[in-house]
Amino acid sequence: MKFTELNLKDELLEALSYMGFENATPIQEKAIPYILDNKDLIACAQTGTGKTAAFVLPILNKLVGKKDPSINTLIIVPTRELAIQIEQQIQGLAYFVSVGSKAVYGGGDGKDWDLQRDALKNGKDIIVATPGKLLSHLKMGYVNFKQVKHLVLDEADRMLDMGFNEDLTKIISYLPKNIQTLMFSATMPSKIKELARKTMKSPMEITLAVSKPAEGVTQGAYITFDDQKNAVLKHILDERKDYDGIIIFTSAKVKVSQINQFLRKNGFQSKTISSNLNQTEREEVLQQFRAKRIRILVATDVMSRGIDIKEISMVINYDVPHDAEDYVHRIGRTARANTKGEAYTLVNPKDFHKLRKIEKLIENEVPKIAVPEELGAAPDWNAKPSKPQFKKKPFNKKPKKTNQHKAKAD
Repeated sequence: MKFTELNLKDELLEALSYMGFENATPIQEKAIPYILDNKDLIACAQTGTGKTAAFVLPILNKLVGKKDPSINTLIIVPTRELAIQIEQQIQGLAYFVSVGSKAVYGGGDGKDWDLQRDALKNGKDIIVATPGKLLSHLKMGYVNFKQVKHLVLDEADRMLDMGFNEDLTKIISYLPKNIQTLMFSATMPSKIKELARKTMKSPMEITLAVSKPAEGVTQGAYITFDDQKNAVLKHILDERKDYDGIIIFTSAKVKVSQINQFLRKNGFQSKTISSNLNQTEREEVLQQFRAKRIRILVATDVMSRGIDIKEISMVINYDVPHDAEDYVHRIGRTARANTKGEAYTLVNPKDFHKLRKIEKLIENEVPKIAVPEELGAAPDWNAKPSKPQFKKKPFNKKPKKTNQHKAKAD
């Protein structure tokens, strides 16, 4: 479907044409009419499907001609990177529309706080915020949400996974009762449904199946013991010394610096990105990576969603992600826009079941790659999982009589 068929105003169609967008993605085609019709909406669609424009476009459409500076729309997201990215998209799509926006997130200095406070107190059409920083402002008592008409919870599943459930409930308590609520999520766990039940009015539902990895991604899994992972990682990188734009994912934040130390010790140009860095440091690392001054990024799952980095040559999963859907998000960082890319996963015996869940989700087997012989024997992928053996203990069994007991009895 073309955007011209979605009842969008001329100002937005002009902006879309200027940016070279003509056809709507499936999530945009389904969501935009509901949002224009003021329906509450739960949309399940993964990153990379165009979901940001799916809610930004119809909201901008409603804001055309708005005169007063009050806050009309609140968009809540899990990470500051995603807040920055969404605000940049708003600015791009609102090129021909007089709409103001402000991103509210932590990690800045006193000047950033003052600018955020001014926007929240005196008004900005659209506020894009992370829960923690927004709550900090709300507790100060100057935030004016009286005219809010739209609430968007983007990547709601990720926010709940990160423990923001109570924060979201608290933020929602500051908002007017009769608002349009839009919830976008990559997955639909029971916690999402419970939150929707508490905050939404007869929501419409859209569920797009999790897309399979792009055909341009070459996938592979190295079956390895934990103490072989660093050597396997070095082997992969040694064979691809001409590659730029490599992201190494790990599920544990504590491992990020350990992997980075190993890489730098072995001569690889790498840096880390995680929540341990402040916003200025994270933006500097991302800028260096985009400019190819850094070849390798070691990251937690904060990078698998909400980061707009193009031209990723390879993704390496140092650990198998906890959720099968996160595997799709991770390797989806590469092979974008019909390019080629590679994605490799290091799998220890404890994570065999996770890889099997991934293969079931993507409806395809991930090819298994042999660990180099010089690294020693590797686990057997085809071995049946061994069941833990427990030594049975007698339950309330009387002690066996010995000759000594017998003598006393006699």
